[in-house]
Amino acid sequence: MKKVFLLAFLFMGIMSVKSVAQEAAEEVTEEEILKFATMEESVANFLAEKQEELVEMIKGDSTLGGAARYNEIKGAWGDDTKLAEINITEEEKAAFQKIQDFMDSLGESVKNYKIDFIKDAEKLGAGTYNKIMKAKSADPSLNEKINSLISELGKKREEGEGNV
Repeated sequence: MKKVFLLAFLFMGIMSVKSVAQEAAEEVTEEEILKFATMEESVANFLAEKQEELVEMIKGDSTLGGAARYNEIKGAWGDDTKLAEINITEEEKAAFQKIQDFMDSLGESVKNYKIDFIKDAEKLGAGTYNKIMKAKSADPSLNEKINSLISELGKKREEGEGNV
């Protein structure tokens, strides 16, 4: 019985090694690399747009009166004594909370944007995403290639050569 168990265990080990070898041998194409880089650049651009929106919210909020007051409130936020010292109004509290809520939603927005991009088979697809992630961990030069492409795509976007 022990021999049968040992043989079964050995057979499973061989099959496991064989499947890992097949996965490692699966090459990524230039098109897949470009799709992945496009996704990463698009997500970075989306985040930059949201951050710019946040900056404009802070600068343009007439209730807070700009970034200086925002920073003053931010330093006192959560401490009622400090908030009283800076004479915060209810309107300022509401305006500050609105900005905080937007900031809190940023991470989720970016995550959802990236997930939607990954799920879309025409843009990238989950299989391609997973394949590239495995290949990146196995081959550091692939990561360098992707980063270079992301940089190129970002420059094209800045130069107005269309959306990436």
